[in-house]
Amino acid sequence: MNPILLDFPDHFETERLLIRAPRPGDGAEINAAVRESWAELRPWMPFAAGDFPTPEESEARVRRVHAAFLQREDLHLLAFLKGTDTLVVATGLHRINWNVPRFEIGYWARTPYAGQGYVTETVRGLTDFAFTVLGAKRVEIRCDAENERSAAVAQRAGYRLEATLRREDRHHLTKELRDTLVFVCFEPV
Repeated sequence: MNPILLDFPDHFETERLLIRAPRPGDGAEINAAVRESWAELRPWMPFAAGDFPTPEESEARVRRVHAAFLQREDLHLLAFLKGTDTLVVATGLHRINWNVPRFEIGYWARTPYAGQGYVTETVRGLTDFAFTVLGAKRVEIRCDAENERSAAVAQRAGYRLEATLRREDRHHLTKELRDTLVFVCFEPV
């Protein structure tokens, strides 16, 4: 199967959110969200190890991930409060293996909206989308073993801890070896 031939929607809704693929023009809102959330992102997200992105860099990235979505290589998604242009969660289905099909969900919350259930709602919606629309057989969430908030989201969303990968990677800031938790789901939650 050639995944570029797969037709599926680029958006769906949950109770409070519109979740959709990034589009050209979204760079400014993403840049604002990243800037507001930089301190919270820095310990966990490798992209936050460097300098703040410029608005132009954010727009260029949006256009690259938009193209990757169309090519079915990486499915970045953004969660907006319904009826607004307010980005609250950046997410997506990554490390895709279309032969299974298998996906990995990644996510981060815009700091002013953290702790309000938006990330869990996003993960549940994205999990359902992966299984019911994309035919997933396995969906994973991976996080640094020290990232308690990310692990809690996976558990609240109905994922089960499958493995702890010891000394699996290096922390992007300290360069020390770190463990990775692998949570898995085999059916819609």
